[in-house]
Amino acid sequence: MDLIDAYENFTTTEEIEIPKDPFKRIIGQEHAVRIAKIAAKQKRHILLVGPPGTGKSLIARAISSYLDKPKQQISVLNNPERPERPILKIENREDIAREKKFTFKEAGKIIDVREAPLLVTEELGYRCKRCGELSSPNAEYCNFCGARKSGAPSTPFDDLFVGFSSLGKLKRIKTNRTTPDGKQETLIYEVFDENHIKVMTEKDLKSNMKNKIKTGKKVIVPLNRSLFVQVAGASESELLGDVQHDPYGGHPEIGIPPYLRVVPGAIHEAHEGVLFIDELSVLSYSLQKSILTAMQEKKFPITGRNSTSTGAIVRVEDVPCDFTLVGAINVNDLQNLTPALRSRIRGDGYEILIETHVKDNKKNRALFAQFVAQEIIKDGKIPHATREAVLEIIKKAKQMAKEIDNENGLTLRLRSLAGLIKLAGDIAKTENSEYIEKKHVKEAMNYALTIEEQLSEKYDNWWKASTSDYVTKTKPTKDIG
Repeated sequence: MDLIDAYENFTTTEEIEIPKDPFKRIIGQEHAVRIAKIAAKQKRHILLVGPPGTGKSLIARAISSYLDKPKQQISVLNNPERPERPILKIENREDIAREKKFTFKEAGKIIDVREAPLLVTEELGYRCKRCGELSSPNAEYCNFCGARKSGAPSTPFDDLFVGFSSLGKLKRIKTNRTTPDGKQETLIYEVFDENHIKVMTEKDLKSNMKNKIKTGKKVIVPLNRSLFVQVAGASESELLGDVQHDPYGGHPEIGIPPYLRVVPGAIHEAHEGVLFIDELSVLSYSLQKSILTAMQEKKFPITGRNSTSTGAIVRVEDVPCDFTLVGAINVNDLQNLTPALRSRIRGDGYEILIETHVKDNKKNRALFAQFVAQEIIKDGKIPHATREAVLEIIKKAKQMAKEIDNENGLTLRLRSLAGLIKLAGDIAKTENSEYIEKKHVKEAMNYALTIEEQLSEKYDNWWKASTSDYVTKTKPTKDIG
């Protein structure tokens, strides 16, 4: 059925078909989608310029979905003669298939991140503690609300004993559980990939470590991986890689061999895929220069970033990083992008200005109805919406376009609308309503006010609001004596 016909006849959003093509799920960015498809096919870099919440990350994800499967796996091998210079090994699918006959199978169980306990997903950096949304454990900040997802280790030894990665995020945690026979058992949860966690017993962990040391090999960029790597507020280690600290300096008896402490950066993990950097302009000049070098050379060394760490003497040369860069930036921050990096993007790619609104017509209203259905299915915890509820959300989109952009159309600042849909859905859920109704959307609008709007309603002026935190009114008490 045609999209407009479906819009004119639907009664609830469960009747709306969601496109399988990720590009068709992007609302109102026809020009950007057209260029992005070309970039995906030709492997060109892109700079997306526009305000937050307008679909920049969706475009980057869609590009990655159009790429071919990875062809290479990157590993580091033990170098007995010079342990501080691990040997780089690049393998294709045929090499890996042959090697599987002679390698051990790691002990433990791989589970979907949604099957893991809530605390585990939070501590490992999958789930945001503020908004509860799931995203890549490699991202230091939440993709949805911008909050930092995990803290840095408090001592130089935490990465060894507690399970911190050199990026300052937990890669492994221990929990206890009671077995059916009443005994206490320790479980280790470890970051596996963007959507999965490995669960091991202490025995499994020791067995895997022993076998890794025997084989003398560590896979740092696996063959079966996500082709979409996102970073925001990136540190040098997160982007360029690092080597973990070992307080025993890699001692052959009690230390951890240097090759086992090599950690790839986002530029290496995005090899053959898409590296999406949100707020590209906030990166330091030196980081932007390093990204430029990686784009030009398509390889970049991994070395210890902390001069006081034992990892500083370890170095792996020429690690592949042939990625497609998709950078996101606000219009006002364009001047903070280094001319050399911007020139490189323009010379081998495209700059795209993201739309902030579209015309209010039948086609775009149909797309907004599709957007509502997409957000409901994506959330997975709220009911579908009635036609009247969708029309109320579209009405809000029209209001936002007028208030923010002074345009008679529909806003494309969809992140705010997504939050409104979820809040309305939560209200409907608590009322045991079968669907999100118009009244739920209206109630959600009252709760979804920004802090500035709430302050404006509560106080006469901004000065009065700003001093309310520091002035405490107390009544005089009577002298008991």
